[in-house]
Amino acid sequence: MSALSELPPAEEHWYVAGRFLDVAQRAPAHRWDAPAPVGGWTARDVVGHLVEWFPGFLASGAGVVLPEAPSVKEDPAAAWAARTGDVQRLIEDPGERVLENPHIGRIPLAEAIDRFYSVDVFMHTWDLARALGQEPDLDPARCDAVVAGAQEHEEAMRASGQYGPRVDVPADAPAQDRMVGFIGRDPDWRPSRER
Repeated sequence: MSALSELPPAEEHWYVAGRFLDVAQRAPAHRWDAPAPVGGWTARDVVGHLVEWFPGFLASGAGVVLPEAPSVKEDPAAAWAARTGDVQRLIEDPGERVLENPHIGRIPLAEAIDRFYSVDVFMHTWDLARALGQEPDLDPARCDAVVAGAQEHEEAMRASGQYGPRVDVPADAPAQDRMVGFIGRDPDWRPSRER
């Protein structure tokens, strides 16, 4: 998947992770167990996914061990703030480190974070915002970049089981709706109590 924008990886992560943090910090405490657009997930699970999957990816591919984050169960926003800080420090000073993976080969660590993690954070910002009853209002150019990058790898992406079938949206729909549909979400999804 391609980078989201023309910003350097550290600036892109700072922006994207900061938007996710803003959504998380505006969450009323009672909404963390609300359903999310990802089947079987709650708002808390969206944060948990992003806090928990990336350390293993870094450790296995680059030998980088991130510090433990606070408990997502106890305080999702604090867990996200800590994880964001850890990743930001790493991406700002990656040194000569590379990430190696049998599916992607060897790539510079900052590029790997940009291509895989920052993109994931960006997409899941929509999930978190909707689960928490907020409007995501994602950057249209970044939405278009996600779709453009993902189209090149769509077959492998769908085969991974991590994305649902594409949801058809009108060709002239807003960029955010086109991206959400592409990754298998219904752009009109709302928690059941808001429908």
